[in-house]
Amino acid sequence: MSLNYKHFTLGVEEEYMVMNVETKELQGHDQKIVHEAYKVIKDKVKAEMHQAVVEVGTDICADVDEAFRDVSTLRGTIAHIAGELGYCMGAAGTHPFSHWESQLITDHVRYSQIVNELQEAARSNLIFGLHVHVGMEDRRMAIHIANSARYFLPHIYALSTNSPFWEGRTTGYKSFRTKVFDKFPRTGIPDYFESIEAYDNYVNLLIKTNCIDNAKKIWWDLRVHPFFNTVEFRICDVPLTVNETIAIAALFQAIVAKLYKLRSQNMNFIMYSRALINENKWRAGRYGIDGSLIDFGKEAEVNTRVLIYELLDFVDDVVDHLGSRHAINYVHKMLEQGTGADRQLEVYRQTNSLKSVAEYINHSFLSVG
Repeated sequence: MSLNYKHFTLGVEEEYMVMNVETKELQGHDQKIVHEAYKVIKDKVKAEMHQAVVEVGTDICADVDEAFRDVSTLRGTIAHIAGELGYCMGAAGTHPFSHWESQLITDHVRYSQIVNELQEAARSNLIFGLHVHVGMEDRRMAIHIANSARYFLPHIYALSTNSPFWEGRTTGYKSFRTKVFDKFPRTGIPDYFESIEAYDNYVNLLIKTNCIDNAKKIWWDLRVHPFFNTVEFRICDVPLTVNETIAIAALFQAIVAKLYKLRSQNMNFIMYSRALINENKWRAGRYGIDGSLIDFGKEAEVNTRVLIYELLDFVDDVVDHLGSRHAINYVHKMLEQGTGADRQLEVYRQTNSLKSVAEYINHSFLSVG
């Protein structure tokens, strides 16, 4: 049967860091950037819990080209407004040296509630992520796709790693952002749900027992979105550059389309347990693309780069239908030049200066290369 690839729309959300122009420290902006940007891009910009964070989100994009234009415009708009106000911007999973204790919390009832409940886990959650939404025709298919797509999360997480520093220290991880976020409840790789009803029953039980007030407080690495008809991928560090963001979004879109295609042909991708996938997630965060992941079918360790090339082969037959081959091809350059974490660490090796790393993050913000 022929598939309607127009179903697989894209939405991209990025979280940016606001920095002092001179020192490159994180700096609260009292929502001035958000206020001014709202005049231009409306509700595509919003405040986050920490004042040194700005979040943006694209429109619903028909394809990767539309997403590229939207993300580029959002980054350009935010950078211009920040510059006019005396700040500069960057995109990395963590800031190289700023300490969370010195950062102000946004005065908003929702953030006050989160801080009151989660205490230091919330106050220290000074991290920056990438969320990619892929459109689905219905929630039943969405939960099937989410169950199957869990296996691939560590592969793409490894490719996105962009947070090797934390509070002035080299952490030894390619992505320390996830280790910071792990302190929150309801994070990480989700469980397998046998049906959308089983998932809804889980959510309703948490609401009934006052664990959460709505499903947006389920912060898994992948979720069926509670309000939109999308599968939302949440595992990645925000990338340094636009092209990296779009390549990762294109990969998520292609995985969804390929799993949908298999399902339409009465075939399923094998389901693996959360415990096994977590082993690969840990390896991806620690070593990025320079380590090895477990191939559960072979029951053997395999070079992460090899597995990413295998993933590219797996989705190859849907890429042209999605019109995303040029974006997917950029993954090859990412594998050649290293992840954001690799490039940050290289700057640090060359300069022995975390300020130079922060300057590099700032200079990369509007880069498309």
